[in-house]
Amino acid sequence: MSKVDLAQFHKAFHEESLDGLDAMEQALLALDEGAEDPELINVVFRAAHSIKGGAATFGFTDVAAFTHVAENLMDEVRSGRRPMEKAVVELLLRSGDTVRDMLALSMAGQPAATAESQALLAELSAMVSGGTAAVPAAVKAAAPAETIEGWDIAFRPFDYLLKTGNDPARMFRELGAMGPLRVECDAGKLPALADMDASSSYLGWTLHLDAGAKRAAVEGVFDWVDGDCDLTLTPRLVAPVAAAPAAAPAAPSAPRAVREVATNSEASSVRVGIEKIDTLINLVGELVITQSMLSQFHDGVDASQLEMLRHGLAQLGRHTRELQESVMSIRMLPISTVFNRFPRLVRDLAQKLDKKVVLDLRGETTELDKTVLEKIGDPLVHLVRNAIDHGLEVPARRLAAGKGDTGTLRMEAFHRGGSIVVEVADDGAGLNRDAIVAKAVQRGIIASGDGMSDDAVAELIFEAGFSTAAATTDLSGRGVGMDVVRRNVMDLGGTVGIRSTQGNGTTFTITLPLTLAIIDGLTAAVGEEAYIVPLVSIVESVQVKPDAVRSVVGGGELFRFRDQWLPIVRLFDVFGCEGRRRSIDEGIVIVVEGEGTRIGLFVDELIGQQQAVVKSLEANYRRVAGISGATILADGSVALIADVTGLVRMQGRRKAA
Repeated sequence: MSKVDLAQFHKAFHEESLDGLDAMEQALLALDEGAEDPELINVVFRAAHSIKGGAATFGFTDVAAFTHVAENLMDEVRSGRRPMEKAVVELLLRSGDTVRDMLALSMAGQPAATAESQALLAELSAMVSGGTAAVPAAVKAAAPAETIEGWDIAFRPFDYLLKTGNDPARMFRELGAMGPLRVECDAGKLPALADMDASSSYLGWTLHLDAGAKRAAVEGVFDWVDGDCDLTLTPRLVAPVAAAPAAAPAAPSAPRAVREVATNSEASSVRVGIEKIDTLINLVGELVITQSMLSQFHDGVDASQLEMLRHGLAQLGRHTRELQESVMSIRMLPISTVFNRFPRLVRDLAQKLDKKVVLDLRGETTELDKTVLEKIGDPLVHLVRNAIDHGLEVPARRLAAGKGDTGTLRMEAFHRGGSIVVEVADDGAGLNRDAIVAKAVQRGIIASGDGMSDDAVAELIFEAGFSTAAATTDLSGRGVGMDVVRRNVMDLGGTVGIRSTQGNGTTFTITLPLTLAIIDGLTAAVGEEAYIVPLVSIVESVQVKPDAVRSVVGGGELFRFRDQWLPIVRLFDVFGCEGRRRSIDEGIVIVVEGEGTRIGLFVDELIGQQQAVVKSLEANYRRVAGISGATILADGSVALIADVTGLVRMQGRRKAA
């Protein structure tokens, strides 16, 4: 019989393990807040148990050994032998982080055991052995190494173990291969012959292995019966010859760094509800039926069949639209997959900054495209860190301001029209207008804040390198953050807004397209070429009279749009095509906005509005400045999709030059 290649299952195991760690973290955070639901404890235990079993099956012995000790700790909590206190929660949260790192190393083909994981394993083992705190580094360094000379194993199978296909004799042979093995049988539960069930297990064993095998190797023998027996492993240790003098007490360890939220991981698979698959299959079936009906017109159509042909084509169009919507729904995932990463980040940041923060998550079931979901995490991390570090006050200052000592951070997602809106709001101190203006004047961004509205002042925090922090820390002060938020959101075709009331808090509003795969756009003609401008970026389309245009030094043009003078970007100049209309009053100017800046795109004429399926130009050709992609029109020709943000940046560089 051919041997099964277990490597083909590694990816699935890795993804399931990460899901288990996410569930484990959420349960631990709930327990840390005082929840007393026994099911939460079971969730943590099952996650560790499942990862341990899978890791042992696929040969990730270091991961299996680590999670086994974490599982033992949770078993003590589950059985009531140890309370679920904050020290246990903290240690298990750190253990979850370490298992993530070990899994990543294992998947990369590298050794999973590191100095950090071994140190944490020692802390776990110390707590399981009866300790309540981590083993001090100095004590560990001073303690002489103990040598294992053998193992005493108490193995009590449950009565149904034989029915699972496991054979204790096989396990004994594996142990015997490690070294001399003595077996003692406990037949105390053996019934009378007449009452005996041949498929039940009645015997227990005490095994004495005279070999200094590693714990992971001994545990690995019993992996397949994990949960189907009572098992106790007790190492026989050789007493140390002499103890080295204890080292001087170690300095207090530095505060643990806040673990970053994983935001850029792009999963290569999507979990889809079975109802979506059923809908897709039904639609394909309907499409096949319609195709069969239309195939009878292959050789021609007479007048009596025209109505049937029209009906078939209408049906084909309807099924195609429904199929498109069904396929797009498969890519739609709930934003909870991103939101669920933040309770841990908020908890760690609040502890580090000595603040009390409650995270209020709303709209977790709101769905958006998988690609948008994967790229929105980084901007949200910046906003959350900014809100906790700069917005929310410490308890004493909140009480002095007449507020409760605990601040609230709200993250909410909801649909608005054809877009999704994500709000990050806090009830903190709000933006400090005077500090922002002073910093902007110091950096030469503005000459004075006189006459500037509060909204205009708030926009200053999005300037590159802008920060009002007095000192640089690992959380703030480097001037990297809010400009990154705006740039990343703009790259997704979205916008960022801000509202703030001094003393009452700040709200950041991110507006994003539901999907990047299909866009609503306005098709415009420039010579023989067609370009699509995304509707989300369009402010208005206008015809400009020649007397409303002014020429500037360097060959540029400005036109008056309401109370502003906006630059004109002639697309035939940018993309090197032949425009049929050169005079400004013969064509159309499309006013667009990107990165908070408006420009006017001059085109020959507008063709109409349509949905465009975005095709990557970079993947099929190369990157072209000012173009974000391409699509195929109804007549089979190719239309390029304008990158409004890129065109705004190109105009900015031209202006600077």
